[in-house]
Amino acid sequence: MSTSSSRRFFLGAASAAAAQRVMGANDKVSLVVIGVGGRGRDHINNYAGLPNIVNISGVCDVNQAARERAQSLVEKAGQPKPKEYDNMKRVFEDKSVDAVSMATPNHWHALGAIWACQAGKDVYVEKPASHNIYEGIRMVEVARKTGRMIQVGSQSRSTAHKMRAMQLLLEGAIGKIYLAKGLCYKRRKSIGRAPELASPPPGVDWDQFLGPAPMRKFTELRFAYNWHWFWDTGNGDIGNQGVHEMDIARWGMGVSWPKSVVSTGGKLVYDDDQETPNTQHSTFDYGNGQQIVFEVRGLPSGPDWPLQKRGAHTIGNIFYGSDGIMAVDANSYQIYKGEELVLSEDGKPQGQVWDTKPHMENFLKAVKSRNYKDLNAEIEIGAISAGLCHLANISYRTGKKLEFDSTRMKFVNAPDADKLITRDYRKPYVV
Repeated sequence: MSTSSSRRFFLGAASAAAAQRVMGANDKVSLVVIGVGGRGRDHINNYAGLPNIVNISGVCDVNQAARERAQSLVEKAGQPKPKEYDNMKRVFEDKSVDAVSMATPNHWHALGAIWACQAGKDVYVEKPASHNIYEGIRMVEVARKTGRMIQVGSQSRSTAHKMRAMQLLLEGAIGKIYLAKGLCYKRRKSIGRAPELASPPPGVDWDQFLGPAPMRKFTELRFAYNWHWFWDTGNGDIGNQGVHEMDIARWGMGVSWPKSVVSTGGKLVYDDDQETPNTQHSTFDYGNGQQIVFEVRGLPSGPDWPLQKRGAHTIGNIFYGSDGIMAVDANSYQIYKGEELVLSEDGKPQGQVWDTKPHMENFLKAVKSRNYKDLNAEIEIGAISAGLCHLANISYRTGKKLEFDSTRMKFVNAPDADKLITRDYRKPYVV
């Protein structure tokens, strides 16, 4: 898209924002799911469970086969066949669309959300909120300027037992918290190697898939799920599964940006095409006697007391306080008190705990209320939690312990690290 056509698009976006309809209490939100691979299909299934407040009016993807599967899924859920879009810009130009739900790869989260807001659409965007720190800053700025809602897909913020656990921590259930530990021991087998192909498979718009990222030749491993393990498009497991636990660690301690970060590790054991580490240990120091420690292990690993191993995984958080310990995972929370660490509370939830539906319902309610403070995981929350993952990856990639100045959003005397706060965007996909 040329500069002049970009200008025309955003002038049109401003008009769309001005013309955005005001919804009544009984109106359904007209929503398009953008990115309908594995996670996008989960979006469809969850929104389909809220038929009284949302209508899945369209699906959008760069892959024709994925679009067709998604249309069929919407129909099987009992809704009319949705409109098909092969380019998200066409979604944003459609004045009948109120909101979008984005399950694209990480490198598209910010630009897609920004374009949507500028076109007058509200946004549910998957975690991590952004692909780098600069993008998170821009997303907050645009959300405030346009008055649009951006909910980040950190569904723990709408999960009842985790909400209760965080409330207890902030009320002093284990005293003064000095350490929050986030664990992402999630088994990831080697992705192997794949050759570069002269052209992508039929029906795949590879240029649009890469978007802001550098142009590369198509390989199967840079497409579908494995884009997570390449720096161009993903953030490794600390920014994939790990950002959930990072968000909980920060939430339970009531902190935002740290004073310093150091992250070490590597891609151990495997000889394959993956670029991101499968083993990573990060420490964030807040300069006030509080730290967050985060571990990623993709190789076989046991549990870390008091968290329990769930199949091949141990995923959760452990909070250490002056009066005890709290463990929180997807299934429950436990509080251990006193010198002997005696179990004093076992917060086992009622009903299904993996459901994203409450988080999406919270988003849709804010779409109607027009108050971003009604969102449980509003963009500023998500941008900071993603930002900690980005800080860790920057420390890992530079091989340095880094001091961070959150007032200037820059590192202290580390110009090589500052370069990784943003990226070189491929025109015309520029944030």
